[in-house]
Amino acid sequence: MRLRQCVNLLEVQVANAVLNFSGRVSLLTKWVASTGFLLMTAIIVIQVFSRYILNDSPVWAEQAALLLMIWYVFIAAAAGVREGFHIRITVIADSLPVGPRRKVRLLTHLFVLLFGFAMAVFGAQLAAATWQHVIPTLGVSRGLAYVPISVSGVLIVGFSVEQFLSKLRSEEVSQQWN
Repeated sequence: MRLRQCVNLLEVQVANAVLNFSGRVSLLTKWVASTGFLLMTAIIVIQVFSRYILNDSPVWAEQAALLLMIWYVFIAAAAGVREGFHIRITVIADSLPVGPRRKVRLLTHLFVLLFGFAMAVFGAQLAAATWQHVIPTLGVSRGLAYVPISVSGVLIVGFSVEQFLSKLRSEEVSQQWN
């Protein structure tokens, strides 16, 4: 009996540590995505001002804004899996009785996990395949535009595991984005 109590306590402590870590990662994704959005907006303002006021648009502005947008969109999309604001259709699951509804939601999290795994693997392959190509106006690797696919995939896998385990225990993941 004493051993079972120790195992249960350890299980709760590990689960709390994982939830705490995941929450911190989610907050970090919020700040990364927000910072990327602000930087992209500033670059676009500089580009518009330079083009229409100075009649001399910087050549790097459009590609820099696009690169930042790719990064912050993928990072925010991964956080959407944890925070529950990702695109999903719940009409079928919501119309089912409680038992099958739970199974369908668990299955959905498994599909999202598999999709995240595919993103991680194929995103890394795409980044590696294009790493030697340079974005001329920025002087950086084209692979940098594909790295966030892989990073997002890894985050989606982690957040999906957390969601799946929480649903198994009939709990909800506490949202960090307010």
